[in-house]
Amino acid sequence: MAKLKTRYVCQECGRSAPRPLGRCPECGAWNSMLEEVIQEQTAGRRAMVGISASSTPRRLSEITGDVEERLRLPIGEFARVLGGGIVPGSIVLIGGDPGIGKSTLTLQMALEMAREQTVLYVSGEESERQIKMRALRLTHLTDGKHPPLPEALFLVTETNLEAILEHVNQLKPRLLVIDSIQTVYLPGLDSSSGSVTQVREGASRLRELAKSSGIAVFLIGHVTKEGAIAGPRVLEHIVDTVLYLEGDRFQSYRLLRSVKNRFGATAEVGVFEMQERGMAEVLNPSEAFLAERLVNAPGSAIAVTMEGTRPLLVELQGLTSPTSFGNPRRTPNGVDFNRLLLVTAVLTRRVGLRLADQDIFINVVGGLQVDEPAADLAIAAVIASSVKDRPVRAEAVLIGEIGLSGELRTVSQMPARLREAAKLGFKQAIVPKHLRKGEKWPENIQIIEVRSLRQALEQALLPDKGAGEKQEQ
Repeated sequence: MAKLKTRYVCQECGRSAPRPLGRCPECGAWNSMLEEVIQEQTAGRRAMVGISASSTPRRLSEITGDVEERLRLPIGEFARVLGGGIVPGSIVLIGGDPGIGKSTLTLQMALEMAREQTVLYVSGEESERQIKMRALRLTHLTDGKHPPLPEALFLVTETNLEAILEHVNQLKPRLLVIDSIQTVYLPGLDSSSGSVTQVREGASRLRELAKSSGIAVFLIGHVTKEGAIAGPRVLEHIVDTVLYLEGDRFQSYRLLRSVKNRFGATAEVGVFEMQERGMAEVLNPSEAFLAERLVNAPGSAIAVTMEGTRPLLVELQGLTSPTSFGNPRRTPNGVDFNRLLLVTAVLTRRVGLRLADQDIFINVVGGLQVDEPAADLAIAAVIASSVKDRPVRAEAVLIGEIGLSGELRTVSQMPARLREAAKLGFKQAIVPKHLRKGEKWPENIQIIEVRSLRQALEQALLPDKGAGEKQEQ
């Protein structure tokens, strides 16, 4: 009997080795190298090397290049992230933390799409009864009644990919949902489901199905402790679009972010709110994030951040308190820790604020994560506002990156940010001095240009007198 050939494959990055290793030399993960049997490739499998039935070379000029019409997706925020709808023959990967709402969002999409198209929903993690109960909850009306579920939505609980492909061949749906790619397996491979080999080969088979038949395929993927989609990185290269559903599990808002999209803009974002009836679209995210703002409260300022092509107005809150320990704490929630240290150092050295004996807490309201430098000025303003107990102007937004010399530097897409602020009723914008001539700024908002952080704080903070009266208002 011939001896089986084996190898050891890292479950985090897909790196293979001929012998067992305690630590992966590629990604550094410990105890991630698992043994797998090397499968001999059959002649039939070797023949399936393309994603099209024909591999004859053709002149590019002879190929029709008409834009294929997308399938209409009634969920507007979802369609926005995908680039305007679902492209037939595309394969989309959706990742996110456990319990964040991936299955809920995809089931909502399947229910909406099944009103016009045939949809097959494949679940390898939940029973049919569980999915039916969730579907009824998502379609629950305010009067307690349930509208009839779409007749074109088919459900199967199956993990054998060969059986799934047989169901697809019989139903011929326009949309296929796999929940999740880590649970399906190919019986011809000796490795277990969720392994690198199974995930890679399964995704490749589904890609061949999508490209040859025109069926749109949605895959739900698990994520690792570091937040990356589990399995080899090649999985993200196989698919056409990679989406991440982000958010704090203890907050109601969720962000659907596009990090790769062959049919639309990358870094696009859709905003949802988790409610009893599932994911509800947030059509005006800025207004929702500012709804509970306490006007003229010390330690509160408005920053304008870009999420893809969409400007979002978010409230930043800051609180300083005399420290009870030898080393003061710096506690950010929603902003980068190193960015907070940089802003604090500039405030201490260039502006003269005494922060060495102060604990500093920074919070972004709504559970959002703000990573871009455009929020530097707002972070500095809330810290200074809390230290001096002077409110930031309620009708002003603050936009700008802070340099180590205390200067303010301009940021990208400034006109779009200012237009969004003006649309929401803000009267003033404190921004870096406009040295480079480019697109004209909006005229329906007062632009206050400053060169340094010190000048910006002088303009942003209300004077001591009258602050208490404004707080009461």
